[in-house]
Parts: sequence; C-alpha cells; structure tokens
Amino acid sequence: MKMLLPLAFCMVAAAGSAVADPAPQQRRGDQVEAFDQLKKGKLLPLHEIERRVVPQMRGAQYLGVELDSLSGIYTLKFLRDGIVIWVEVDGQSGRVMGRTGK
Repeated sequence: MKMLLPLAFCMVAAAGSAVADPAPQQRRGDQVEAFDQLKKGKLLPLHEIERRVVPQMRGAQYLGVELDSLSGIYTLKFLRDGIVIWVEVDGQSGRVMGRTGK
C-alpha cells in the first residue's frame, strides 16, 4: 500500500502536465502580433523605447520589459532601493504614460 501512494501521486502529476497549457500559444500569438505591428511601423522597436526610458531611471536596475500587443504598451520594470518600478510607455509614440514607485 505504501508503494501505491507515491505511484498514484506520480500518475496524477504526469496527467496534470499532459494537459495542454494555452498560455504558450497565447504568448506566441502576442509575439507574432507585436512583430507584425513593428513591421508595419505601428510600434517603435524595443531598443528605441529602452534608449528613451532607461537613461531617465538613474540609480535603478533595469529588469526587463513586457509588451501588450493589443494596446501597444510597453511596460518596463526597474528596481531601486528594493522597490519595483513599472514604467508604461506608448509603443507608437514612445511617450511615458505612467509610472509606479518612486
């Protein structure tokens, strides 16, 4: 009986991992959409957004970026003094739209 419990746990774990996760497909679709918008000139390239925003964040460590392909908003993530700062940037104009943190 003691042997069956770990075996049953492994079978449940394996079955759970076999279920299709829609998140990777969604991310792939977002990437394709973002690339299409970039090619059509509807979005500024990430390096241009970073060139404009990162120097303004003196003393903060740049951690990365996310792009909402539907709205065209880049969200850049920084860390300063243990506080996470999010900077939202319009992907079309490069204008900073909002910011959290200090």
